[in-house]
Amino acid sequence: MSQYFYLHPDNPQGRLIKQACQIIHSGGIVAVPTDSCYALVCHLDDKDAVQRLRRIRNVDEKHHLTLLCRDLSEIATYAKVDNRQYRLLKAATPGPYTFILEATKVVPRRLSHPSRKTIGLRVPEDKIMQTLLTNLGQPLLGTTLILPNQELPLTEPEEIRNCLEHHIELIIDGGACSLEPTTVVDLSGNDVLLLRLGRGNTAIFGL
Repeated sequence: MSQYFYLHPDNPQGRLIKQACQIIHSGGIVAVPTDSCYALVCHLDDKDAVQRLRRIRNVDEKHHLTLLCRDLSEIATYAKVDNRQYRLLKAATPGPYTFILEATKVVPRRLSHPSRKTIGLRVPEDKIMQTLLTNLGQPLLGTTLILPNQELPLTEPEEIRNCLEHHIELIIDGGACSLEPTTVVDLSGNDVLLLRLGRGNTAIFGL
C-alpha cells in the first residue's frame, strides 16, 4: 500500500521531503508532480526499482528513461555536451523539456539506449521536484506517468492512488498537473530534432 504525502507546491515540507528521499534510497518508486505532468521516479542506481518502473509503464530497454537533474552541471556529468548544445540547454532550462544526448561513461549501460548509447535528461522547474533533487543530492531516473494502453498521462493524485497504490511506495500530492508531457528534443546529432511536441516553446531550438 502506497504512502501518500500532501506537499505544498511552493513551499514543500522539509520533513516529508526527507521521508520521500528515504523511500527512494530504500528502493521505492514515487509518483511526483513536475512542471509538465506527473512522473514515476526511482533511484538511478537501483536496478530492481528501474526494472519495476519499466514493468509499470510496460516499456522495454529501447524506451528512453529520463534523468531528472538539478541543474546544467549535473547534466554535464551524465551527457557529452558541446558548446552548441550547452547554449541550447542554458536557454531552455529549467523547464518542461527532455533532451536526448550522448551518454557519458558514468551512465550505466542498462540505462542508455542499447544501440545509440544516448540518454534522456531534463532540469524540471517544479519546486517540489527541485527540492527533492536537492535533498537527494543526485539525479532521479523517471518517466512520464502514462499507464499501458493509455494515451494521456495521469494528472490527478487521487486517480494515481486508485491505479497504483499497490504497485508503488509513495504518491506525492502537489495538486493537479498539466496534461501535456515535456517536449522531447534530440540534440545527439548534428541537427536538432523534435521527437515529441509538448509543453514549452520550440522556437528556442529554431524549430
